Amino acid sequence: MSDDPVHGELDRLAGEASARVIAWRRHLHRHPELSNREAETARLVADHLRSLGLDEVRTGVAGHGVVGVLRGAAGGDGRVVALRADTDALPVRDLCGVDFASTVVDEEYPGGPFPVSHACGHDCHTAMLMGAATVLAGVRDRLPGTVLFVFQPAEEGPPVTETGGALAMVDAGAFTDPVPTMAFGMHVTPHPKGYVGYRVGNQYGASVLVRITITGEQVHGSTPWQGVDPMPAAGAVLTGIGQLYRQVSAFDPVTVTIGHVEDVGRFNIVGQTVTLWGTIRCARESDMDDVRQRLRRLAEHSAAAYGATAEVRYLQPVPPVHNTGPWVAAGLPTFRRVVGAERVTETGQTLGYDDVSEFVRLFGGLYVILGVQDTVLGPGGVPVPEEGGRGLATNHNPHFYADDDTLVTGVRLHAHVAYDHLRGTLLPAE
Repeated sequence: MSDDPVHGELDRLAGEASARVIAWRRHLHRHPELSNREAETARLVADHLRSLGLDEVRTGVAGHGVVGVLRGAAGGDGRVVALRADTDALPVRDLCGVDFASTVVDEEYPGGPFPVSHACGHDCHTAMLMGAATVLAGVRDRLPGTVLFVFQPAEEGPPVTETGGALAMVDAGAFTDPVPTMAFGMHVTPHPKGYVGYRVGNQYGASVLVRITITGEQVHGSTPWQGVDPMPAAGAVLTGIGQLYRQVSAFDPVTVTIGHVEDVGRFNIVGQTVTLWGTIRCARESDMDDVRQRLRRLAEHSAAAYGATAEVRYLQPVPPVHNTGPWVAAGLPTFRRVVGAERVTETGQTLGYDDVSEFVRLFGGLYVILGVQDTVLGPGGVPVPEEGGRGLATNHNPHFYADDDTLVTGVRLHAHVAYDHLRGTLLPAE
């Protein structure tokens, strides 16, 4: 419970906004847009923010980014909280089974056509932050500081020939006036509905996109000895990646994942190139350079063994999401007030990534997870399916789903975190 009447007002306004939040989420889910293509999503967000009478609504930030500025009227000590939601979708089929499932196919996206869906839950993030803007605008006269509503495009990574994402928003000056004193964000996950998960240290790992281009010599399929086939070299690299794990400490997890293979051959043509696309993820950022060097050596030497060459490029590096102990200690009372102490749980580290890390690293703050599925916590705090529920479907899976009734919890989290930071109760100890 709280003795501050504003907390009760935030909850009341969140409840009033709940139906609209669900409607926004369903609209966004039905109309997803890929990274750096979030034009209609940005338009929906900006129109709503303008309708709230915010002090500023900036559009076109680092592509289709939107930043709303709400300056409170209750004085304060100059604190500024940045609440962040990511807006882009994934090139993944939508098999979540709802009547508002996406049927969108992007015919023009580089490498496409792609089916498009919010299989990561960014539709929830966007709708929840729109709801939080509604709530906080409703208590503007009692806000002792400034709120930035940051709707970030291209969190999943822009096409490699383009720029975008969190760092691009920083570079575009999104946070120069005013400068945040805290950044906050959350991610919906398959944890039990209404649970908030946190971790002291690296919540998510460091990541970098990998492109390995293996070049041989094109030739007719009937005379492979007259050329250089890059395919066996690609196979050797894929097989060799499994040994990289044995070359680094088993106590600090890493993954090297190749998720996409491109070739320019045909059933009767030995093509000239094969390109492998993937990521490196490291629990510790300090391990990234070592793993990169080992992968480069593996690719170059494996290609040479077959008479081919390999070029390895590393693109779009993302630092880990790191929550410091003092910030977590400051945030826990707010989380427990919003969802109840029994639903606030410490989680293990994952090797997922989220470029909100750029904001938290620059301005301090917190990043947490919000459970939205029919699960319970099993051994080790790992979510498992709840009996009689819809089951567990991880992010980026075509069957990923989110419970609409949990969205209001995300709205309340944003609003309470913002208000508590501005009034000075959610601050790390000196």
